[in-house]
Amino acid sequence: MNPLWLRAIPYIGGLLLVAAVLFGAYHHGLSVKDAEWQAEWDKRDARDAQAGRDNEATERAKEQARQQSINKAIQDGQKLIDAAVADAAAARADVSVRDAADATAHRVAASGAGGHSCTTAASQAATRAVLVLADVFKRADERAGNLAGYADQSRGRGLTCEQAFDGLGK
Repeated sequence: MNPLWLRAIPYIGGLLLVAAVLFGAYHHGLSVKDAEWQAEWDKRDARDAQAGRDNEATERAKEQARQQSINKAIQDGQKLIDAAVADAAAARADVSVRDAADATAHRVAASGAGGHSCTTAASQAATRAVLVLADVFKRADERAGNLAGYADQSRGRGLTCEQAFDGLGK
């Protein structure tokens, strides 16, 4: 008769074969599960990348809209400033107030000539006062025109700044 260990070899071989098959099935299950997880991970990465691209496109569109709003505010503001500069130039060119002051001063100066010596001295003093007053009036008119021009330009710049700031909130 065969020794016991020789009779156990087919059983041991069968057990080893079953163990190898079970290990192979287990290993195959692990690799399949790893592949499934990797596929899910790749899908998540693809969704994240697409969401990033979508978010970037949305933010770029917002940025472009803001920039267009700012550009429009600048154009509108420049129109206001140009109009203020033109108005100030027109006001400086309009000398009707200054001419009226000069005409009044010359009329007063012309009316004071001749006559009694007392009235002549008083008339000359009055004439000098009118000439000084006319000069002060002309300078005040000129200065007021300059200040109005600066104020109009400042208003235009302020409105431009405000409009550009409001455009950033969109």
